[in-house]
Amino acid sequence: MKRTIKNPILSGFYPDPSICRAGEDFYLVTSTFAYFPGIPVFHSKDLFRWNQIGNAIDRPGQLNFDEHQISQGLFAPTIRENKGTFYILCTLIKNGGNFIITAKNPEGPWSDPIWLKGADGIDPSIFFDDNGKIWYCGTHAAPEGEAYSGNYEIFIHEIDLSLLSEGKNPLIGKCAGIWRGALRDVIWPEGPHIYKINGTYYLLHAEGGTGLDHAVCIARAKDIKGPWEGKKSNPILTHRHLGKNADIINAGHADLFDDTDGNWWMVCLASRPVEDVCPLGRETFLVPIVWDNGWIFVASKSGMIEKQIEINSDKSRYNEWNNETCCDHFNGKLPLHYLVLRMPVNEKDAAFSLTERKGALRLFTRPETLREKKHCAFAGRRIKHFNWTFSALIDFTPASQDESAGIVLLQSEDYQFRFEKYLNSDNKLSLKIVLVCGDCENIVSANEDLELSISVCDENPLVLAAICDNMKINFYYGKDQYSLACFGKSYDSRFLSTEYAGGFVGSLAGVYATGNGKNINNFADVLWTEYRGLE
Repeated sequence: MKRTIKNPILSGFYPDPSICRAGEDFYLVTSTFAYFPGIPVFHSKDLFRWNQIGNAIDRPGQLNFDEHQISQGLFAPTIRENKGTFYILCTLIKNGGNFIITAKNPEGPWSDPIWLKGADGIDPSIFFDDNGKIWYCGTHAAPEGEAYSGNYEIFIHEIDLSLLSEGKNPLIGKCAGIWRGALRDVIWPEGPHIYKINGTYYLLHAEGGTGLDHAVCIARAKDIKGPWEGKKSNPILTHRHLGKNADIINAGHADLFDDTDGNWWMVCLASRPVEDVCPLGRETFLVPIVWDNGWIFVASKSGMIEKQIEINSDKSRYNEWNNETCCDHFNGKLPLHYLVLRMPVNEKDAAFSLTERKGALRLFTRPETLREKKHCAFAGRRIKHFNWTFSALIDFTPASQDESAGIVLLQSEDYQFRFEKYLNSDNKLSLKIVLVCGDCENIVSANEDLELSISVCDENPLVLAAICDNMKINFYYGKDQYSLACFGKSYDSRFLSTEYAGGFVGSLAGVYATGNGKNINNFADVLWTEYRGLE
């Protein structure tokens, strides 16, 4: 029967996808940078439905994100399965390096990291050869010195898994450079994965940077150490010739796999622009593949990523529902799709509690703010639609003029909208909208005494809401979701994009509290949040 897969298969901030098949099950992971929990793990049986089943980095002590900018942290994980064990390799930028974690069940728990000493660079992958050897594959600067920025080399390094089981660095011998990209003077050959298909080794990788010039290329060899031969028609997938006004841009960073019917596929990242920006960041797409004369080709009619893929499939729909809800209540734990900024060093150091008040997320008004590279009182979820609404019911009585709490639309430390409840200079309860744009932080709308259509001074808890419609954001408040009044409208949402903010992440909608530099020993209780796409 005919079935339709809609792209992206993961909408919103899900970049750098990697995928593996274990029997009839597919498992997919993506980058999370400085957000925690890190590295979401998704499951599917038919490539149509994807359900998050866990997070590979999910407990304090596994890693340390202290002082990481939002676009630092965890880069480009790879997931593989071998003989019943699952492996994830990833890079912790700034103060870590490359590491490997393992699990018997991809839902977790995943092991603490084993650091791969001697494996410099980024974007680690692992390859299990059918001759029994195991190889690390990564990318680093040209060892003789970069002739230009982005002059990188893909290399391999042998792995001894018996050392891994002893908690030791599993890399043995010396690394060997194998490839420097498909095109002349290419920049950033990265995201490499090695496969062995019908006795031939294949190297899939991205190059050209992560923006408009991003591309996917392939090479092959009879021996893993080379010589490697690039496909003459490389890149095998790119949208860079379409320019910035195409429906889908920035295509690259891919992983190759087959299904149980013998079909071949790639997952890759790409972005969908609106008004010259990509408000949802880099998302995960699926591309059909065919083989011809020992090379792969994109099997879509256009030869590029398409919004829909029509396939013949005799697989019946399996009974698994997506666990990502629209309305989230906090019954002792954060939903799997929720993220906080960086991770606490331990449970006692957390900036929030899920047990202090039953059915609530308690955010403490600690000194840390959303402008700093610290673990602050924030929790949010990815914005996944061009038009959307986000609201939260927040019980908050400020105890001083220093503290505030509310909802936030967060792109980075320097690009965000905040809708806050606070005490003004006359100690009256007030609301304000704050736009952070680069080095500037401006109040773009405020009501100093809150003599509004409802007596917010006496209204606790209070619903704060944001609606994005046609790239414009409107903010609302009220005693419940049925009696919302507009507080400010028509703010430009393009500020919440990498085209303005830079970096590698998409935007989140969430809740927060802060003492703005002081430890107030107070809190804000979030009773529920709701996110809905309006398309």
